[in-house]
Amino acid sequence: MSSENEKDGQPSETAAESSEDVKSLSKDEAKKFYEEKGIDFSPDAPVNPRPIPQFEKSLSDKIASKFGSKVNIDYVRSNRVRVSTKKEDISDVAYFIRDELGYDHAESVSGVDYPDSKEIEVVYHLGSYTDERLATQVLTLATRVPREEMPNPGKDSSRMTSLREVFYSVEFHERECFEMFGVYFEGHPDNRRLLLPEDWADIPPFRKDFKIKGR
Repeated sequence: MSSENEKDGQPSETAAESSEDVKSLSKDEAKKFYEEKGIDFSPDAPVNPRPIPQFEKSLSDKIASKFGSKVNIDYVRSNRVRVSTKKEDISDVAYFIRDELGYDHAESVSGVDYPDSKEIEVVYHLGSYTDERLATQVLTLATRVPREEMPNPGKDSSRMTSLREVFYSVEFHERECFEMFGVYFEGHPDNRRLLLPEDWADIPPFRKDFKIKGR
């Protein structure tokens, strides 16, 4: 039987009590506590824990079963699954997501600069036009590449395999990520700049240490 709080979209009394139980636990202890109860451990879980949605879990389970320790399932939520892997494995994981799970296009490709850990994260958001079950789903596939202190885009270690042969729609997105973050995509058919002038001589403008001249 549902409680009144559940009807209002709030966590049930049991979930609320569980939240009280873990306030004094460490992050790792709290994560284990929620996982044992089948609850999504997300940043807001201690306040508003949510059951793991079964359809999304079935997708993440297939990826985890296929690739084991080569992937990490970062989270499973309603209409959202995030998977991270090493750059050496991202092509194999992407082909599996396309051919076995039905995600047929990339909606976007973005980057995140992590200067403290000397890494740049490349994030693909994948969707499907052809599978109605995936109409509202977005699967995030992420990897990280080395970040050079003195970038030389296309000629340094900030590089990874292009997913252009897996998802045609990444063609322009990867070009933008190349010029804005300095990540070179090996195997991309057209690694030219997209928005910046070809003679751009400054560091990639979406890196956190970029400064507009005169400010």
